[in-house]
This record gives sequence, structure tokens and C-alpha cells, in this order.
Amino acid sequence: MDKNITEKVPYLAGVIGHPISHSKSPKLHNFWLSKYEINGFYIPFSVTTENLKTSIKSLINLGFNGVNVTIPHKTNVLSIADSVTDRAALIGAANTLYFSRSGKIHADNTDGYGFIQNIIDEIPDYDFYDKVALIYGAGGSARAIASALISNGVKEVGITNRTRSKAQIISENLGAKVSVIDWRTAPETIVKADLIINATSMGMIGQPEFSQPISRAKKTALVVDIVYNPLITELMKEAEKLKLKTVGGIGMLINQAVPGFEHWFQKTPIIDEETRKFIVE
Repeated sequence: MDKNITEKVPYLAGVIGHPISHSKSPKLHNFWLSKYEINGFYIPFSVTTENLKTSIKSLINLGFNGVNVTIPHKTNVLSIADSVTDRAALIGAANTLYFSRSGKIHADNTDGYGFIQNIIDEIPDYDFYDKVALIYGAGGSARAIASALISNGVKEVGITNRTRSKAQIISENLGAKVSVIDWRTAPETIVKADLIINATSMGMIGQPEFSQPISRAKKTALVVDIVYNPLITELMKEAEKLKLKTVGGIGMLINQAVPGFEHWFQKTPIIDEETRKFIVE
């Protein structure tokens, strides 16, 4: 073989989870790869908990630059990682892994970044400083959102969840700015909220509708629903009837993918209407 011929090895990344068929990450990343004519592949892998560590090591050996992480591995990957960002450590979960050339695993969480950036994209002059937020839900997304809100100057975050103990854990981990709101009294607490956030699966296609009333929300409140299927949820429709500003979830999904794509494929993707339309088709 001619030694002057340089082999152009494609960039490799992917997403690991179990199950994995629900993930929209392959559709999004491969759309960007095609759009920017990048020699690369983004591949979904169904990986069980038992095989998590060996699977990640195998991907490193195969030359992958990193992976996204989805259910049920977001917490477990922290113990495998060689280094963890402050935000991933604070949240207690990672959704993005970067692999170094030496085989080291660097863990990050971009969910909170995606949430904040989504609001900024929709409302460029939005100021988080000194706001009061009310988050419905206490899963990984709620934890990431609460952490990001505090980092961006929100003065108080209330977490309400049917299972109170889960909300309590977030409050204990994130500190004094986070309080637990009883699910039954949330309709009364909403009057103080500047930001009202659905971080549950309520309203998603195939799931029960959002069940909490928002009629007592202040007229200046912003309602954010991280559900993106359907694009406009019943919660958002209700908020619009009340003449409240709304932000949907599709932008969070896309924005949280940007840091990973940028790192793995050496290109910062632009979020435009073409991207938004493609991902929900």
C-alpha cells in the first residue's frame, strides 16, 4: 500500500440505552451529519445494565468519540467515568460521554443547558435573575432543570411530585434554594411562580394529560413543557388560553444534543426550522 495515501476514518458516536428504539438522537445527529456533509456515523446501541461497562470499553476500542446516554444508564455511567463535570456531579446523572484518545471517559449532563438555551432561543431577552420557578416532576430532567435554573440566577425553585420523597432528594442535593411543594397544594403555590415547568411525561402521546390546574398563574408567568410529542401539548393550549407565554419541548431536545455533536464531529450545528420540522416528522 502507498504510504502517502491517508485513510479518512469516519467520526463515530452513538447513543446507549435499554430500550433504545424511542430515542430521537440518531435521527437528529444523522440529519446534521448529512446536512454538513460530515464523514461520520451516529449509531443506536441497546445496552443492558449488566453489559454497560464492557460495552463502553468496546466502543472506545472501536474508535468512537463518545455517546449519548439514555434510560436506564444516566446514573450508572458516573461510576464508570474517569472525570465528571460539576453539573453532572450535582445532578447525579450524565447524558453525554466524551472519549479521549487515551481511552479516558469524561461525563457531562447537557439537559439543563438544553432547557435554558431553548428558552433563550424562543425569548432572547428572558431574564432568569430573581425569578421563582415551580417544577412538576422529580426525575432526571427535573433535577437537571432545577440545577440549571439556580446557576442562571433563579432565586427559588419549588419541586412538586406525586411521590414526595423523590422531590425531597432533589431538595437535599441542590440546597436551600430548592423546596418541596406538596402535590395537593401546588395549585395554590402557583400564584408565586414566574416559571411553570412540566418535567413529567404527562401530556405526552400515550400518557395521561397534565392534571394540575394553572388558572391561578400570574399573568406574567412563562409556561414551559418539556414534552415534545405532541409539539403543542394540552398544557400549552391551556396556557395560551390564559394569555401566558409558552415554550415547548422540542428545542430542549435539540439544544441538549449540540455540545455532543460539536465535540464528536467538530462542527457546531445550527438550530433552524428545517431541523425542528425534520425531528418531529
